[in-house]
Amino acid sequence: MKTRIAYWTCQTAGWGFYTVMGISMAAQQVGWRFSMIAGYILFCLYSIALTDLLRREIRRRQWLNTLTFFTFARLLGAALVLAAIQTFLVFTIDLAFNQRSSMVFSQPSYIFVTWISVSGADSIWLLFYVALTAGRRFREKEVRLQLALREAELRALEAQINPHFLFNCLNSIRALVVENPPLAQDMLTRFATILRYNLHRNLNHTVPLEAEVEVVSDYLALESIRLEDRLRVRFAIDPEAGKIAIPPMLLQTLVENAVKHGIAPLPKGGDLVIRAAIDGDSLRVDVENTGSITGPTTGSTRVGLSNTRERLRILYGDRAQLDLHNGDDRVTATVIIPRPL
Repeated sequence: MKTRIAYWTCQTAGWGFYTVMGISMAAQQVGWRFSMIAGYILFCLYSIALTDLLRREIRRRQWLNTLTFFTFARLLGAALVLAAIQTFLVFTIDLAFNQRSSMVFSQPSYIFVTWISVSGADSIWLLFYVALTAGRRFREKEVRLQLALREAELRALEAQINPHFLFNCLNSIRALVVENPPLAQDMLTRFATILRYNLHRNLNHTVPLEAEVEVVSDYLALESIRLEDRLRVRFAIDPEAGKIAIPPMLLQTLVENAVKHGIAPLPKGGDLVIRAAIDGDSLRVDVENTGSITGPTTGSTRVGLSNTRERLRILYGDRAQLDLHNGDDRVTATVIIPRPL
């Protein structure tokens, strides 16, 4: 808002000053005439409008993204064309006011002199515009670079998570190919559903929690076939919480970690509870499993959790967090994600 006010102030002041100077010099030559004053006032108004139109075109065509010789040549050409339009309007209005006494008939060379004068004014306007907007363009370029870096970093983290997840699923399917082909086929169908979800996820790096829960259900169905009654699952998802957007594969990573490193190693298996609810201005997701953290995490667990934390940092800054709690033979992974405003 402040930038727009400053821009229009400069526009009005600049062309206003040029108009006042023109009126003063013309009055010394032809005296104070209504037609002369009206013509200059109209000149001021359409010059403001035309240079603003030029500014919009410069921004639309992104001429100032790279400042080269051709950029300045293009700007100079635009200034000359704009000056020609302004000169045409000057003499058209003068002809309308004065008819046979117009400068078009009395001083034809005045057309060229006027065009040169207005071209100089337009060129000065362009120089000021380029100079005064240089800082803003630099900041915009920095923001674009930061966003591109953030996007690349996020894509790299997602690429690290997916092969790990696919490897575990394929291992589960391989175990049943010989023992129980029908079950292996069912697992492949569910696995295909998970792959389809992974390939068509939102390009903004978020999906509704309820969509993630469906994929997690397929994953747990795969693991239930392998672990049988050693895996006992319970969902407690608030319907409103299901509509909140979360990073894709976030819940999947936590559930996979809980199953593979918490429940699967236990001879009697254990319970897996997945809870999600809105807590104030945040979404709280808890993945709780039977087991305990007794030593350093393995490489695969460390990669999954560290990548999850890093994705949360990139997407939400310090407004999101992932914590692990260990106690009473239970491990709980808790994720806090801010709700969209």
